[in-house]
Amino acid sequence: MSLPPPAAARPPVPCRAAFRWFHTIGTRWMDNDVYGHVNNVVYYSWIDTAVNRFLIDHGALVIGSSAVVGIVAETGCRFIAQMAYPDDATVGLAVVHLGRSSVRYEVGVFRNAEDSAAAVGHFVHVYVDRATMRPVPIPGDVRAVLEQISRTGGD
Repeated sequence: MSLPPPAAARPPVPCRAAFRWFHTIGTRWMDNDVYGHVNNVVYYSWIDTAVNRFLIDHGALVIGSSAVVGIVAETGCRFIAQMAYPDDATVGLAVVHLGRSSVRYEVGVFRNAEDSAAAVGHFVHVYVDRATMRPVPIPGDVRAVLEQISRTGGD
């Protein structure tokens, strides 16, 4: 009988300095689950809210009328530390891949003023024509906004 291979080392927990833009969201009483902490689905809501708030605040998304929109193709989240009401969640964003028609954000969720993330995840948008829902190149003005929070300088 052979031993299983050793578990892969987890990547280090990112600090606030790894992110380029932040949005704070207050937890709500209803965000806690029966175990007394914020339920995992709430983290996904915070991530979606922060990404879209960034795009809206920077003129890269006009709800209801942008001809080209980003649709979610992939998300993931690794939970590191518990959060619970009445904590504040500060969501940090950084673009880690900027392709022809897709963008991958790295996302950190921070509890109150803590410097280490309570959760870290990713969020991928594929840009599509709103009418046809077919992939299209990221428009130049949107690309310029995304480059503002890029850690890679684009690719």
